Amino acid sequence: MPSYTPPLRDMQFVMHEVLKITEDYKAMPRHADVDVDTINAILEEGGKFAAEVTFPLNITGDEEGCTLDKATHEVKTPRGFKEAYAKYIEGGWPALSCDPEYGGQGLPIVVNQAFYEMLNSANQAWTMYPGLSHGAYEALHTHGTDAQKKLYLPKLVSGEWTATMCLTEPHCGTDLGLLRTKAEPQADGTYRLTGNKIFISAGEHDFVPNIVHLVLARLPDAPKGSKGISLFVVPKFNVNADGSIGSRNGIFCGGLEHKMGIHGNATAQMVLEGAVGTLVGEPNRGLQAMFVMMNAARIGVGMQSLGLTEVAFQNALAYAKDRLQMRSLSGTKAKDKPADPIIVHPDVRKMLLTAKAYAEGGRALTMFCSLLIDRELNHPDAKVRKDAEELVALLTPIVKAFITDNGHIATNACMQVFGGHGFIKEWGMEQFVRDNRINMIYEGTNTVQSLDLLGRKVLGNQGATLKKFGKLVAQLVEEEGVNEQMAEFINPIAMLGDQMTKFTTEIGFKAFQNPDEVGAAAVDYLRVAGHLVFGYFWARMAQVALRQIAAGNTDPFYKAKLQTARFYFAKLFPETAMLMRTARAGAKVLLDTNEALA
Repeated sequence: MPSYTPPLRDMQFVMHEVLKITEDYKAMPRHADVDVDTINAILEEGGKFAAEVTFPLNITGDEEGCTLDKATHEVKTPRGFKEAYAKYIEGGWPALSCDPEYGGQGLPIVVNQAFYEMLNSANQAWTMYPGLSHGAYEALHTHGTDAQKKLYLPKLVSGEWTATMCLTEPHCGTDLGLLRTKAEPQADGTYRLTGNKIFISAGEHDFVPNIVHLVLARLPDAPKGSKGISLFVVPKFNVNADGSIGSRNGIFCGGLEHKMGIHGNATAQMVLEGAVGTLVGEPNRGLQAMFVMMNAARIGVGMQSLGLTEVAFQNALAYAKDRLQMRSLSGTKAKDKPADPIIVHPDVRKMLLTAKAYAEGGRALTMFCSLLIDRELNHPDAKVRKDAEELVALLTPIVKAFITDNGHIATNACMQVFGGHGFIKEWGMEQFVRDNRINMIYEGTNTVQSLDLLGRKVLGNQGATLKKFGKLVAQLVEEEGVNEQMAEFINPIAMLGDQMTKFTTEIGFKAFQNPDEVGAAAVDYLRVAGHLVFGYFWARMAQVALRQIAAGNTDPFYKAKLQTARFYFAKLFPETAMLMRTARAGAKVLLDTNEALA
């Protein structure tokens, strides 16, 4: 059976020693009183909840899955899931970073995201039920009417109700401009929605008495394409003016998907038959409102793979220390045993360090993004808010795609450490691999994220936002450029930072002549950008570790951090050279292949 220990020490290192988040919060009136001890105490309790309440349900939830009663359209979740959710509400966890006006605790986003990393390590399938509610809360908080906010937000904040987003249809996934669900206006100001949605995570379950669906649909006179999409709130049960639950609405689960992983989460086929809904935001501008939820979900998916990378690493490390196989190539290491533990073998260490480097780099990036969101929402300086908003937009596709790709690499590597036992269910490793696989697909495939990064976020504004991140790299290079101890960390990011300018300009010029060049280069480009971002944070983490060691701190944590940083720059970061070469190979070798793909 696998185990899980919340990585509180590393979280504290990133938050308080690298990012120094409480110094940032002093400039934000809402968070000015948030201190280190408060954050640490909350996350310690959150770690206990993840490790003691939801983690023990991970394997059983995978084995049991969800069941649909086709007569009633009700879904039963795995044993213990509903009870765990009741404890989640009892602990006040849904309200952590929500607006106090609606019953929230008003804590920073960083705290909520760190908690969700631990929940995802413990049980991704369970975590998806409450996780989607946060995105819906954000969308309604930003674009909802006063009446919608009053009706729905207190219930979502308390966790009494959950929420979903209903986008995908059987004939269209990413291309939402093709969706067919119709919304007919009614005399009372409501709308009647008819259509079919698929792949709706947590679309139906037995946790709560009501589920709030955010549904994309078309008005009768809507223009074609994505410019004709509107967003609606469609509850499972209609809600009376006083907030009480009314009659059953015309939206129900018509089937459950049979999936490779995340079996404990109900991935539903939703049928709308004259379901009553209310418009969110302006007509035909539903995507703008839904993007609030979608962007939150993209970061959330990155957090899912970060969580799985961490828990897979922990278990592979423990196994590698215990499992005896062969002798070390350089001579016997465990003379009192019939064979050496496999951790002595270089390639086993490479697999373990790959997972460790990707987990700790991902943690630094996601916490930085969370801090940026806190700045965007709460900082009194308009320029700081704007800069934070632009950087989050740039980094969001990297969080989603780079971290989930890395999660695929890391969970597979950790399963490999177990050898044949990794392929067997009882160890839990093959479940981490299966559960992670969806993260590269949903909320926009990683190719779509790559197109978003290169086409919209970089070339779309002539690299202006990329240059803002480049300035952060340049500041660190200038600060540490003459420090010989930092050279092995600073020189690679300085070189790649310079190369990125030429690399981006070259792709942009080729794309101007042939737009397919963006599609041919985008996936490789995002991975190069991901390494630049990870490299920047690994250099910052190494900087802190070196300073602590120089000051006489003998905590082995800092030595471990330096060793992992050295591994990352020596063994993983050099992938960028190959990626830039393959990106430059262009579109011709992909598109001039009609005979090969006949």
